[in-house]
Amino acid sequence: MKVNTDAAKIKEILERGVEDVIVKEHLEAALTSGTQLRVKFGIDPTAPDVHVGHTVPLRKLRAFQELGHHVVLLIGDFTAKIGDPSGRNEARKPLTDADVKKNMEGYLAQAGKIVDVKEAEIVYNSTWFERENIAKMLELASAGSMQQVLRRAEFKKRLDEGSDITTLEVLYPLFQGYDSVVIQADVEIGGTDQLFNLLMGRRVQRHYEMPEQDVLTTQLLEGTDGAKKMSKSVGNYIGLSEESNAMFSKVMSVPDALILKYFWLCTDVTQDELDAHEKRMSEGANPKDIKIELGKKIVALYHSRTAADDAAQEFEKVFSKKELPSEVAEYRISANPFSIIDVMLAAGLADSRGEAKRLVEQGGVTVNDAVVRDWTEPVAWNDGDVLKAGKRNFIRIKL
Repeated sequence: MKVNTDAAKIKEILERGVEDVIVKEHLEAALTSGTQLRVKFGIDPTAPDVHVGHTVPLRKLRAFQELGHHVVLLIGDFTAKIGDPSGRNEARKPLTDADVKKNMEGYLAQAGKIVDVKEAEIVYNSTWFERENIAKMLELASAGSMQQVLRRAEFKKRLDEGSDITTLEVLYPLFQGYDSVVIQADVEIGGTDQLFNLLMGRRVQRHYEMPEQDVLTTQLLEGTDGAKKMSKSVGNYIGLSEESNAMFSKVMSVPDALILKYFWLCTDVTQDELDAHEKRMSEGANPKDIKIELGKKIVALYHSRTAADDAAQEFEKVFSKKELPSEVAEYRISANPFSIIDVMLAAGLADSRGEAKRLVEQGGVTVNDAVVRDWTEPVAWNDGDVLKAGKRNFIRIKL
Protein backbone atom coordinates (compact mmCIF):
# COMPACT_ATOMS: atom_id res chain seq x y z
CA MET A 1 0.00 0.00 0.00
CA LYS A 2 1.38 3.38 -1.03
CA VAL A 3 1.95 5.84 1.80
CA ASN A 4 0.01 9.12 1.55
CA THR A 5 2.14 12.20 2.29
CA ASP A 6 -0.66 14.78 2.07
CA ALA A 7 0.52 17.75 4.16
CA ALA A 8 -2.94 18.56 5.56
CA LYS A 9 -3.48 14.99 6.74
CA ILE A 10 -0.03 14.86 8.33
CA LYS A 11 -0.74 18.13 10.12
CA GLU A 12 -4.00 16.69 11.47
CA ILE A 13 -2.22 13.55 12.72
CA LEU A 14 0.36 15.67 14.54
CA GLU A 15 -2.04 18.22 16.00
CA ARG A 16 -5.67 17.11 16.34
CA GLY A 17 -6.31 15.96 19.89
CA VAL A 18 -2.55 15.69 20.47
CA GLU A 19 -0.92 16.61 23.75
CA ASP A 20 2.73 16.05 22.84
CA VAL A 21 4.97 14.57 20.13
CA ILE A 22 8.50 13.37 20.87
CA VAL A 23 10.31 14.11 18.64
CA LYS A 24 7.89 16.12 16.47
CA GLU A 25 10.39 17.24 13.84
CA HIS A 26 11.65 13.67 13.43
CA LEU A 27 8.15 12.18 13.12
CA GLU A 28 7.03 14.90 10.71
CA ALA A 29 10.03 14.23 8.49
CA ALA A 30 9.34 10.48 8.60
CA LEU A 31 5.69 11.01 7.62
CA THR A 32 6.68 13.35 4.80
CA SER A 33 9.33 10.97 3.45
CA GLY A 34 6.80 8.38 2.30
CA THR A 35 8.40 5.61 4.36
CA GLN A 36 5.91 3.15 5.81
CA LEU A 37 6.10 3.33 9.61
CA ARG A 38 5.28 0.67 12.18
CA VAL A 39 2.82 2.39 14.52
CA LYS A 40 2.02 0.72 17.84
CA PHE A 41 -0.88 1.14 20.22
CA GLY A 42 -1.28 -1.15 23.22
CA ILE A 43 -4.28 -1.76 25.41
CA ASP A 44 -4.51 -3.99 28.47
CA PRO A 45 -7.78 -5.96 28.84
CA THR A 46 -8.29 -5.05 32.51
CA ALA A 47 -12.06 -4.78 31.91
CA PRO A 48 -14.34 -6.20 29.19
CA ASP A 49 -15.39 -2.85 27.72
CA VAL A 50 -13.65 -0.59 25.24
CA HIS A 51 -15.08 2.86 25.93
CA VAL A 52 -15.20 6.22 24.16
CA GLY A 53 -12.09 7.36 26.07
CA HIS A 54 -10.12 4.54 24.45
CA THR A 55 -11.26 5.71 21.02
CA VAL A 56 -9.15 8.88 21.17
CA PRO A 57 -5.83 7.04 20.63
CA LEU A 58 -7.58 4.36 18.55
CA ARG A 59 -8.86 7.04 16.17
CA LYS A 60 -5.30 8.36 15.91
CA LEU A 61 -4.13 4.82 15.08
CA ARG A 62 -6.76 4.69 12.34
CA ALA A 63 -5.50 8.02 10.97
CA PHE A 64 -2.02 6.50 10.55
CA GLN A 65 -3.61 3.45 8.95
CA GLU A 66 -5.54 5.61 6.46
CA LEU A 67 -2.26 7.18 5.35
CA GLY A 68 -0.94 3.71 4.53
CA HIS A 69 1.22 3.04 7.58
CA HIS A 70 1.45 -0.40 9.22
CA VAL A 71 -0.43 -0.30 12.50
CA VAL A 72 0.15 -2.79 15.31
CA LEU A 73 -2.63 -3.25 17.86
CA LEU A 74 -1.09 -4.88 20.91
CA ILE A 75 -3.35 -6.66 23.37
CA GLY A 76 -1.52 -6.72 26.70
CA ASP A 77 -2.86 -10.03 27.94
CA PHE A 78 0.36 -10.56 29.95
CA THR A 79 0.77 -7.03 31.32
CA ALA A 80 -2.95 -6.89 32.21
CA LYS A 81 -2.22 -9.42 34.95
CA ILE A 82 0.20 -6.92 36.51
CA GLY A 83 -1.77 -3.71 36.02
CA ASP A 84 -0.49 -0.40 34.71
CA PRO A 85 0.30 1.92 37.65
CA SER A 86 -0.23 5.07 35.54
CA GLY A 87 -2.60 7.44 37.32
CA ARG A 88 -3.14 5.02 40.19
CA ASN A 89 -2.99 5.94 43.87
CA GLU A 90 -2.96 2.27 44.83
CA ALA A 91 -1.91 -1.03 43.30
CA ARG A 92 -4.39 -2.67 40.94
CA LYS A 93 -5.91 -5.95 41.99
CA PRO A 94 -4.01 -8.70 40.11
CA LEU A 95 -6.02 -10.44 37.38
CA THR A 96 -6.03 -14.17 36.75
CA ASP A 97 -5.62 -15.79 33.34
CA ALA A 98 -9.38 -16.49 33.40
CA ASP A 99 -10.13 -12.82 34.13
CA VAL A 100 -8.00 -11.65 31.23
CA LYS A 101 -9.43 -14.26 28.84
CA LYS A 102 -12.98 -13.22 29.70
CA ASN A 103 -12.16 -9.53 29.30
CA MET A 104 -10.59 -10.13 25.87
CA GLU A 105 -13.61 -11.87 24.38
CA GLY A 106 -15.07 -8.78 22.73
CA TYR A 107 -11.99 -6.58 22.49
CA LEU A 108 -11.19 -6.97 18.81
CA ALA A 109 -14.82 -6.61 17.77
CA GLN A 110 -15.03 -3.35 19.70
CA ALA A 111 -11.67 -2.02 18.47
CA GLY A 112 -12.75 -3.03 14.96
CA LYS A 113 -15.44 -0.37 15.08
CA ILE A 114 -12.58 2.13 14.66
CA VAL A 115 -9.48 0.40 13.26
CA ASP A 116 -9.53 -1.93 10.25
CA VAL A 117 -8.39 -4.99 12.19
CA LYS A 118 -8.19 -7.07 9.00
CA GLU A 119 -5.41 -4.80 7.76
CA ALA A 120 -3.79 -4.32 11.18
CA GLU A 121 -1.22 -6.55 12.85
CA ILE A 122 -2.77 -7.95 16.04
CA VAL A 123 -0.31 -9.18 18.65
CA TYR A 124 -0.54 -10.44 22.24
CA ASN A 125 2.39 -9.78 24.54
CA SER A 126 1.96 -13.11 26.34
CA THR A 127 3.44 -14.56 23.11
CA TRP A 128 6.92 -13.43 24.08
CA PHE A 129 6.76 -12.82 27.81
CA GLU A 130 5.60 -16.35 28.60
CA ARG A 131 8.53 -17.86 26.71
CA GLU A 132 11.28 -15.55 27.98
CA ASN A 133 13.57 -16.96 30.66
CA ILE A 134 14.76 -15.31 33.85
CA ALA A 135 18.04 -14.30 32.21
CA LYS A 136 16.15 -12.23 29.64
CA MET A 137 14.10 -10.59 32.38
CA LEU A 138 17.26 -9.70 34.33
CA GLU A 139 18.73 -8.20 31.19
CA LEU A 140 15.55 -6.18 30.66
CA ALA A 141 15.61 -4.96 34.27
CA SER A 142 19.02 -3.40 33.63
CA ALA A 143 17.52 -1.17 30.93
CA GLY A 144 15.99 1.17 33.51
CA SER A 145 17.00 2.71 36.80
CA MET A 146 15.10 2.57 40.08
CA GLN A 147 15.54 6.31 40.57
CA GLN A 148 13.93 7.04 37.23
CA VAL A 149 10.93 4.80 37.91
CA LEU A 150 10.33 6.05 41.44
CA ARG A 151 10.35 9.67 40.29
CA ARG A 152 7.05 9.20 38.47
CA ALA A 153 4.28 11.20 40.13
CA GLU A 154 2.07 8.25 41.11
CA PHE A 155 4.90 6.47 42.94
CA LYS A 156 6.17 9.60 44.64
CA LYS A 157 2.70 10.30 46.02
CA ARG A 158 2.30 6.75 47.28
CA LEU A 159 5.75 6.77 48.89
CA ASP A 160 4.93 10.06 50.63
CA GLU A 161 1.73 8.47 51.96
CA GLY A 162 3.54 5.35 53.12
CA SER A 163 1.68 3.12 50.62
CA ASP A 164 3.29 0.01 49.13
CA ILE A 165 4.63 -0.14 45.59
CA THR A 166 5.05 -3.65 44.27
CA THR A 167 8.12 -4.74 42.35
CA LEU A 168 5.85 -5.77 39.47
CA GLU A 169 4.52 -2.20 39.23
CA VAL A 170 8.11 -0.94 39.03
CA LEU A 171 8.79 -3.41 36.21
CA TYR A 172 5.60 -2.62 34.27
CA PRO A 173 7.07 0.28 32.22
CA LEU A 174 10.01 -1.93 31.24
CA PHE A 175 7.64 -4.64 30.04
CA GLN A 176 5.73 -2.10 27.96
CA GLY A 177 9.03 -0.80 26.60
CA TYR A 178 10.12 -4.33 25.69
CA ASP A 179 6.91 -4.68 23.65
CA SER A 180 8.27 -1.88 21.44
CA VAL A 181 11.53 -3.79 21.03
CA VAL A 182 9.76 -6.97 19.90
CA ILE A 183 7.39 -5.08 17.61
CA GLN A 184 10.19 -2.84 16.30
CA ALA A 185 7.92 0.17 16.68
CA ASP A 186 8.74 3.40 14.86
CA VAL A 187 5.92 5.25 16.62
CA GLU A 188 3.91 4.55 19.76
CA ILE A 189 0.58 6.19 20.56
CA GLY A 190 -0.97 6.56 24.01
CA GLY A 191 -2.92 8.89 26.26
CA THR A 192 -0.98 11.67 27.92
CA ASP A 193 -1.09 9.68 31.17
CA GLN A 194 1.04 7.08 29.38
CA LEU A 195 3.95 9.44 28.66
CA PHE A 196 6.28 7.83 31.23
CA ASN A 197 5.69 4.35 29.81
CA LEU A 198 6.09 5.52 26.21
CA LEU A 199 9.36 7.26 26.99
CA MET A 200 10.54 4.08 28.70
CA GLY A 201 9.97 2.38 25.36
CA ARG A 202 12.55 4.72 23.84
CA ARG A 203 14.99 3.93 26.66
CA VAL A 204 14.55 0.16 26.33
CA GLN A 205 14.97 0.32 22.54
CA ARG A 206 18.16 2.32 23.06
CA HIS A 207 19.36 -0.33 25.51
CA TYR A 208 18.89 -2.96 22.79
CA GLU A 209 20.67 -0.71 20.26
CA MET A 210 17.56 -0.03 18.21
CA PRO A 211 16.34 3.28 16.74
CA GLU A 212 14.13 5.01 19.32
CA GLN A 213 10.42 5.21 18.59
CA ASP A 214 8.70 8.57 18.25
CA VAL A 215 6.00 9.13 20.85
CA LEU A 216 2.59 10.72 20.26
CA THR A 217 0.33 11.33 23.25
CA THR A 218 -3.35 12.18 22.90
CA GLN A 219 -5.48 14.32 25.19
CA LEU A 220 -7.37 12.53 27.95
CA LEU A 221 -11.16 12.51 27.77
CA GLU A 222 -13.07 13.26 30.94
CA GLY A 223 -15.98 10.94 31.64
CA THR A 224 -19.67 11.72 31.99
CA ASP A 225 -19.01 13.19 35.45
CA GLY A 226 -16.92 15.91 33.81
CA ALA A 227 -14.17 15.50 36.39
CA LYS A 228 -12.18 12.26 36.23
CA LYS A 229 -10.68 10.49 33.23
CA MET A 230 -13.22 8.20 31.59
CA SER A 231 -12.85 4.84 33.30
CA LYS A 232 -14.78 1.64 33.82
CA SER A 233 -13.68 1.53 37.47
CA VAL A 234 -15.01 5.05 38.12
CA GLY A 235 -18.28 4.29 36.30
CA ASN A 236 -18.20 7.47 34.19
CA TYR A 237 -17.72 5.72 30.85
CA ILE A 238 -19.63 5.28 27.58
CA GLY A 239 -19.00 1.75 26.33
CA LEU A 240 -18.78 0.97 22.60
CA SER A 241 -20.77 -2.22 23.12
CA GLU A 242 -23.67 -0.45 24.85
CA GLU A 243 -27.00 -0.39 23.07
CA SER A 244 -27.84 2.84 21.26
CA ASN A 245 -30.36 4.29 23.74
CA ALA A 246 -27.99 3.87 26.70
CA MET A 247 -25.10 5.33 24.69
CA PHE A 248 -27.14 8.35 23.64
CA SER A 249 -28.47 9.09 27.12
CA LYS A 250 -24.95 8.88 28.57
CA VAL A 251 -23.71 11.41 26.00
CA MET A 252 -26.59 13.68 27.05
CA SER A 253 -25.31 13.56 30.64
CA VAL A 254 -21.90 14.96 29.63
CA PRO A 255 -21.41 18.47 31.13
CA ASP A 256 -22.00 21.33 28.69
CA ALA A 257 -18.42 22.52 29.12
CA LEU A 258 -17.16 19.32 27.43
CA ILE A 259 -19.43 19.36 24.36
CA LEU A 260 -16.82 20.84 22.02
CA LYS A 261 -14.06 18.56 23.33
CA TYR A 262 -16.22 15.47 22.74
CA PHE A 263 -17.00 16.67 19.20
CA TRP A 264 -13.29 17.17 18.46
CA LEU A 265 -11.92 14.00 20.03
CA CYS A 266 -14.76 11.54 19.44
CA THR A 267 -16.24 12.43 16.04
CA ASP A 268 -15.10 13.38 12.55
CA VAL A 269 -16.28 17.01 12.61
CA THR A 270 -14.11 19.46 10.68
CA GLN A 271 -12.59 22.58 12.21
CA ASP A 272 -15.25 24.68 10.45
CA GLU A 273 -18.04 22.55 11.93
CA LEU A 274 -16.50 22.79 15.39
CA ASP A 275 -16.19 26.57 15.05
CA ALA A 276 -19.85 26.75 14.04
CA HIS A 277 -20.91 24.82 17.16
CA GLU A 278 -18.75 27.08 19.32
CA LYS A 279 -20.30 30.17 17.74
CA ARG A 280 -23.84 28.87 18.33
CA MET A 281 -23.06 28.29 22.00
CA SER A 282 -21.50 31.74 22.41
CA GLU A 283 -24.61 33.29 20.85
CA GLY A 284 -26.89 31.64 23.41
CA ALA A 285 -28.05 28.45 21.69
CA ASN A 286 -29.42 25.81 24.06
CA PRO A 287 -26.51 23.44 24.80
CA LYS A 288 -29.00 20.56 24.91
CA ASP A 289 -29.74 20.98 21.20
CA ILE A 290 -26.05 20.86 20.32
CA LYS A 291 -25.55 17.90 22.63
CA ILE A 292 -28.33 16.04 20.81
CA GLU A 293 -26.31 16.48 17.60
CA LEU A 294 -23.24 15.16 19.43
CA GLY A 295 -25.14 12.15 20.74
CA LYS A 296 -26.49 11.32 17.30
CA LYS A 297 -23.01 11.54 15.75
CA ILE A 298 -21.47 9.23 18.36
CA VAL A 299 -24.29 6.68 18.21
CA ALA A 300 -24.19 6.70 14.39
CA LEU A 301 -20.47 5.88 14.49
CA TYR A 302 -20.99 2.69 16.51
CA HIS A 303 -24.53 1.71 15.48
CA SER A 304 -26.24 3.48 12.56
CA ARG A 305 -27.89 6.77 11.63
CA THR A 306 -31.29 5.18 12.05
CA ALA A 307 -30.38 3.96 15.53
CA ALA A 308 -29.10 7.47 16.35
CA ASP A 309 -32.39 9.09 15.29
CA ASP A 310 -34.40 6.50 17.21
CA ALA A 311 -32.26 7.01 20.33
CA ALA A 312 -32.77 10.77 20.17
CA GLN A 313 -36.55 10.28 19.93
CA GLU A 314 -36.51 7.81 22.82
CA PHE A 315 -34.50 10.23 24.95
CA GLU A 316 -36.97 13.01 24.25
CA LYS A 317 -39.85 10.73 25.17
CA VAL A 318 -38.37 9.46 28.45
CA PHE A 319 -36.38 12.41 29.74
CA SER A 320 -38.17 15.45 28.34
CA LYS A 321 -41.77 14.26 28.21
CA LYS A 322 -41.31 11.98 31.25
CA GLU A 323 -42.95 9.04 29.49
CA LEU A 324 -42.00 5.38 29.84
CA PRO A 325 -39.45 3.92 27.44
CA SER A 326 -40.82 2.05 24.43
CA GLU A 327 -39.49 -1.18 25.92
CA VAL A 328 -39.32 -1.89 29.66
CA ALA A 329 -37.70 -5.10 30.87
CA GLU A 330 -39.90 -7.29 33.04
CA TYR A 331 -38.75 -8.65 36.39
CA ARG A 332 -40.65 -11.42 38.14
CA ILE A 333 -40.93 -11.63 41.91
CA SER A 334 -42.30 -14.61 43.79
CA ALA A 335 -42.81 -13.06 47.23
CA ASN A 336 -44.86 -10.07 48.35
CA PRO A 337 -44.17 -7.70 50.07
CA PHE A 338 -40.62 -7.51 48.84
CA SER A 339 -37.90 -5.07 49.89
CA ILE A 340 -37.13 -2.31 47.39
CA ILE A 341 -33.40 -2.90 48.01
CA ASP A 342 -33.71 -6.65 47.33
CA VAL A 343 -35.59 -6.00 44.08
CA MET A 344 -33.01 -3.47 42.91
CA LEU A 345 -30.14 -5.88 43.65
CA ALA A 346 -31.81 -8.92 42.14
CA ALA A 347 -32.80 -7.01 38.99
CA GLY A 348 -29.33 -5.57 38.54
CA LEU A 349 -30.34 -1.96 39.14
CA ALA A 350 -27.58 -1.56 41.75
CA ASP A 351 -24.27 -3.30 42.33
CA SER A 352 -24.46 -3.32 46.12
CA ARG A 353 -26.84 -2.74 49.01
CA GLY A 354 -24.93 0.43 49.86
CA GLU A 355 -25.39 1.81 46.34
CA ALA A 356 -29.09 0.93 46.37
CA LYS A 357 -29.61 2.61 49.73
CA ARG A 358 -27.81 5.77 48.62
CA LEU A 359 -29.93 5.95 45.48
CA VAL A 360 -33.13 5.74 47.55
CA GLU A 361 -31.89 8.30 50.08
CA GLN A 362 -31.03 10.70 47.25
CA GLY A 363 -34.58 10.47 45.86
CA GLY A 364 -33.46 8.59 42.77
CA VAL A 365 -35.90 5.66 43.04
CA THR A 366 -39.58 5.76 42.10
CA VAL A 367 -42.44 3.28 41.86
CA ASN A 368 -45.05 4.42 39.34
CA ASP A 369 -43.51 7.94 39.48
CA ALA A 370 -43.88 8.12 43.28
CA VAL A 371 -40.53 8.74 44.99
CA VAL A 372 -39.52 6.03 47.47
CA ARG A 373 -38.36 7.75 50.65
CA ASP A 374 -37.63 4.89 53.03
CA TRP A 375 -35.67 1.85 51.92
CA THR A 376 -36.53 -0.02 55.14
CA GLU A 377 -40.26 -0.14 54.33
CA PRO A 378 -41.38 -3.32 52.50
CA VAL A 379 -43.27 -2.64 49.27
CA ALA A 380 -46.57 -4.33 48.44
CA TRP A 381 -46.07 -4.80 44.71
CA ASN A 382 -48.84 -4.90 42.13
CA ASP A 383 -48.60 -6.63 38.80
CA GLY A 384 -47.31 -4.07 36.26
CA ASP A 385 -45.69 -1.64 38.73
CA VAL A 386 -42.81 0.26 37.14
CA LEU A 387 -39.66 0.71 39.20
CA LYS A 388 -37.22 3.38 38.10
CA ALA A 389 -33.72 3.57 39.61
CA GLY A 390 -31.59 6.53 38.59
CA LYS A 391 -32.18 8.28 35.28
CA ARG A 392 -32.03 5.35 32.89
CA ASN A 393 -33.03 2.09 34.58
CA PHE A 394 -36.62 0.86 34.43
CA ILE A 395 -38.20 -2.52 35.18
CA ARG A 396 -41.82 -3.64 35.13
CA ILE A 397 -42.81 -5.94 38.00
CA LYS A 398 -44.55 -9.21 37.19
CA LEU A 399 -45.95 -11.21 40.09
